[in-house]
Amino acid sequence: MGDGLNPRRALFAYAPHADTFGYSMPPPGLLRLGGTLEAAGFEVSLEDLAYRLGAGDIEGDERLVGSSAEWLLERGDHGVIGLSTMGATLPVSVAIARLIREREPGVRIVFGGPGTTGVDEALLERFDWIDAVARGEGEETVPELLGRWGAGADLSGVAGVTWREADGTVRREPDRKQLADLDEVAPYARHLLPPLTAYKRITGEADGLTPIDSGRGCAYDCSFCTIGRFWSRRSRTLPVARLADEVCELLDLEGARNAYLCHDLFGADRDHAMAFCEEMIRRGSPFPWEVRARLDHLDDELLEAMGRAGGYRVLFGVESADAGVLEACDKNARADWDPMRAVESCAANGITPILSLVLGLPGEGDEELAASLDLCSQAALVAGVNISLHLVNPQPGCGLGEEFALEARPLDGVPPDMALGAGCTRAERELIEAHPDLFSSFALLPQPEERLRELAAISHELPEVFLSAPRSFAYMRISSGVDSLALFRSWRAAGGSWQEFIEASGDRVALELLTWDRVAAEVGAEIFEPSSGGGLLPRPTARVVRAEHDLPALAEELKEGRFEASPETVAIAVHRTQKGVATTRVEPKLADLLEELPVEPGSLPEELRPTLDTLESAGLIRYT
Repeated sequence: MGDGLNPRRALFAYAPHADTFGYSMPPPGLLRLGGTLEAAGFEVSLEDLAYRLGAGDIEGDERLVGSSAEWLLERGDHGVIGLSTMGATLPVSVAIARLIREREPGVRIVFGGPGTTGVDEALLERFDWIDAVARGEGEETVPELLGRWGAGADLSGVAGVTWREADGTVRREPDRKQLADLDEVAPYARHLLPPLTAYKRITGEADGLTPIDSGRGCAYDCSFCTIGRFWSRRSRTLPVARLADEVCELLDLEGARNAYLCHDLFGADRDHAMAFCEEMIRRGSPFPWEVRARLDHLDDELLEAMGRAGGYRVLFGVESADAGVLEACDKNARADWDPMRAVESCAANGITPILSLVLGLPGEGDEELAASLDLCSQAALVAGVNISLHLVNPQPGCGLGEEFALEARPLDGVPPDMALGAGCTRAERELIEAHPDLFSSFALLPQPEERLRELAAISHELPEVFLSAPRSFAYMRISSGVDSLALFRSWRAAGGSWQEFIEASGDRVALELLTWDRVAAEVGAEIFEPSSGGGLLPRPTARVVRAEHDLPALAEELKEGRFEASPETVAIAVHRTQKGVATTRVEPKLADLLEELPVEPGSLPEELRPTLDTLESAGLIRYT
């Protein structure tokens, strides 16, 4: 193959991007592949260019492509370099591969990952510096590919590979049958990438979220998603005992505090999900974990088991509140699809739900959009709910990509969520412009520019309002008799922050609710430090809010879509519990006491001790 490079000595790299979530943890699929290749006797190295970018080991800006190629080549004399891509990192991967080929012509270059879905043949036809694409699961395909090249043979008959013959002809071999039993997958080759603590250090995150390759695939074919097709519309799970073992192994992994089960369809196999929960409960629920799931896969019984087993957060792909929009995007939602039921059941079991919605789907007009935003507003009233809003983009390899890729175009200043942190260099932009059908992850569905920019503003601004000011937003919507879209437009037209909008309204109830919202957000973020003094003091863990209206009663009315807001002077204490931020109605004298604490050592009247004991048991004070 020239230059004496050994194809059995391979380097596989995760492509670079600047999306913080992506580089806050090592990619589990790459770690599995590394373990597989080591077990098969290959000399393998792994690299995570997203981590290297975040750590400052490679340059960003216009130097990203050259710096990435140089970093990979300096890792040693590898006969094969593989790049694992998502749709957003496909352009930078192509650009990096071109530089590698120019600087080291003897290196074979192979692509893999979801970003190649539906465009594998086109990649080889248009970019002659890419030698092959490994489609789908790599555990069997990649070792066979490396073995063929190592023996000096071509890739004819290697299932799951698209490759180029010596004369330039592109051949697509049949799909490879997926692993029947995921218990066959290799352990993670964690030693081949930087330690988890290094990942967390560059992001400053304290949650210790650590990915687990808990299952693969999706049996659905939503029009905006490639995952189902990448995995041939088949869903498989790691066996229960193996999954529980891998979660519990994190107890000994420095920096790991929470497990992220990466399978998109937790609960699709209900028996498996229940058995996993039961196994974790049997082991004492030793490690917290979170999942991704569909609303119609998690019933009340399963959610209750998840809460007892250590499950603390679940992301639901809601997409839209409108049944017609869901049908148009092939969501195949069951008849019992009920986002609010799922939200309330999660909250009842100490699980934080994240609702993910896609804005701008085909069939969504103002009415449908308003219904989705109203759903978000109502859900946000349930403590702890997070809202995530995204703009749809026609990625290659999905239904919308097939329908709109040729006419969809990027819009300056409005990056699709699926392309955050990527596509920023000139080399990437030139590729995106020259091949819009291959790189449609950076495009938006063809709609009027004014509409797209409004959707972008909604996706950026409303989730924070839903999180930090849910009650004041719901009150303004219901009291004004408008929907959430109309309220957002009024706010935007007025200019300024949400707080300024409320203050300008002069509505006393809204101002009191906003104060409550603000205090709740501050309490949720507070960290209590131990006292450095010589004695233990009673210190409030609660913040007092005084109002001229019965805010707790009003909050319950807002959950029902109504309000009365009858005048009544109340004092409430906002405090933290194990399940999140809570609010307790308190008598005026207790409110006075909470506001007066802490007292100086030795000055605590004995007659206060019973009252302080009551406050401590209620979680409103602690001794430090």
